[in-house]
Amino acid sequence: MKRFSAILGLVILTVLPVQAQEGFTVNGTGFTNQAAFIESGARCGVKDPSPQQRAEIQRTLDQWLKNNRSSAAVTKNIPVAFHVVYSGSTGNISDTAIAAQIQVLNDSYADSGYTFTLASVDRTNDSTWFKMTPGSTAERNAKTALNISPQTRLNFYTANPGQGLLGWATFPWSLSSSPTQDGVVVLYSSLPGGTAVPYNEGDTATHEVGHWLGLYHTFQGSGFRQNGCLNPGDSVSDTAAERSAAYGCPTGRDSCTTVAGLDPITNFMDYVDDFCMFEFTPGQATRINSSVATYRPLL
Repeated sequence: MKRFSAILGLVILTVLPVQAQEGFTVNGTGFTNQAAFIESGARCGVKDPSPQQRAEIQRTLDQWLKNNRSSAAVTKNIPVAFHVVYSGSTGNISDTAIAAQIQVLNDSYADSGYTFTLASVDRTNDSTWFKMTPGSTAERNAKTALNISPQTRLNFYTANPGQGLLGWATFPWSLSSSPTQDGVVVLYSSLPGGTAVPYNEGDTATHEVGHWLGLYHTFQGSGFRQNGCLNPGDSVSDTAAERSAAYGCPTGRDSCTTVAGLDPITNFMDYVDDFCMFEFTPGQATRINSSVATYRPLL
């Protein structure tokens, strides 16, 4: 199981990196090898806020932190409404796989005070919805039809999205304006034991739920920073600066040599292979608390 523990992290980092694979395929999109997948920039289809929106969100979260510095540690259970979207004989994942995914989430968020409980499972055979992509009509229709009480639970969808994506999520600040679209979508074969090697240990879900709880990528803002390594970053002080997404498991990577610290490649909010990511930081846990309290108060 994956936890925040530094001791466990040392064990994981002794595992040899996954080798580049010929004929690498993610979600029905073929790549000549893993390097081609990396070059495509694929993995997460989350829609980031604009710099202006981001600044306003940060002001709101900072105000919460200012008013709650002495608050007790958060302990919160999140019910999960699990929506299995499949097409014929493809993608109708087992109850065992669903239970394993919930366990991965619980292991990953254990030290944050958040736990996850499977509240419901529904299954829908729809070839169009199965191929939903971010912002598509298929996504809108599927979520409108299937969502359950988005203010009080995590709506979790499995599908086979196009564009080589492993998943995406909505941020908490979008809940009030578009509640029916709230939730997480992941590639069905990224669940534990699936076929999307090396992204088949369930950590696509961990990553996307991180967004759903208010976390950015560790390399956030690389597209509009002045030099790629200074603010805004991911707005978390204890994750080292990172110029761009990391893939594979590039131990010792330092893309921001003018800023202290190696790249946070073991963080769940980077793009590394599942076996390589195993931690959130205390600062990320604090940001989750402020985001949930501010934008998901009914959880």
